[in-house]
Amino acid sequence: MKPNLIEGGKHVDERGKLEFFNDFDMSPIKRVYFTTHFDTDVVRAWQGHTIESRWFYCVKGSFTVKLVEIDNWESPSDNLKVYEYKLTADKQQILYIPKGFANGFKALEKDAKLMILSNYGFNEIENDQIRFDQNKWTQWGN
Repeated sequence: MKPNLIEGGKHVDERGKLEFFNDFDMSPIKRVYFTTHFDTDVVRAWQGHTIESRWFYCVKGSFTVKLVEIDNWESPSDNLKVYEYKLTADKQQILYIPKGFANGFKALEKDAKLMILSNYGFNEIENDQIRFDQNKWTQWGN
């Protein structure tokens, strides 16, 4: 599987705004958590999973999210293709990150907040969190 954006929608009228993800199948989800970046200097990269899949949704502000498909978990190539996405709270999009990918993300605005969903519970699987140097495949900038 490849990463993909799941598009949502919204409806606005005099009563308020309704935001929805009617095409998002939540049946595999077992865990939800949030991360808030207090400033735009923090980079969380690179973390990969051989078993776990994740879904990212920006609930406040905006983030740059980058992904690479790992070719060899013990010694990945330095020139892997980098997929780049911008998630923003103004747009109803959920980014699906399948197993086999490493991800990194950086807030583009102070106090940006990302909701992360997982298809495994906390500590349900062992040794599935593999980390790499944050600048292995890309420079993050300021």
